[in-house]
Amino acid sequence: MINIILNILWLIFGGLAFAAWWFVSALIMIISIVGIPFARAAINMGLFALWPFGRKVIDRSELTGEVDIGTGRFGVVGNIVWLLFAGFWLAIAHLVMAFGLAVTIIGIPFAWQHMKFSGFAIWPIGRAVVDANEDNPTPFAALDLKPRRDED
Repeated sequence: MINIILNILWLIFGGLAFAAWWFVSALIMIISIVGIPFARAAINMGLFALWPFGRKVIDRSELTGEVDIGTGRFGVVGNIVWLLFAGFWLAIAHLVMAFGLAVTIIGIPFAWQHMKFSGFAIWPIGRAVVDANEDNPTPFAALDLKPRRDED
């Protein structure tokens, strides 16, 4: 119940705008053609920004049990490019927001979410957003459509 309340407050006080910014960024990446590989990471960030409390980010290979293009060598190269052009600055911005929110007791849960976003923003390719409370997590991101090993 507390996660629902915190998620609603998150949406009201900036989460919706934050998610919309990620979705617009993904659209721009898709239009540019060159950014298509990075658009999936931006969509995952946008979906995570809509409802972050009660969720966590894990490596997609942990979820599927297999190495795919995003979790293999190409994913590492993509993450390095992301880190150099956007990830570092996004992580810094989230850390600054986290420290600003952590000044007040009420802001501490929201600061913790920005810390999670900071880690995701620095290395997003090949990662998936899952429910933090499940023993056998399922993906929440729209593009994580590959079935888990036990569903085959």
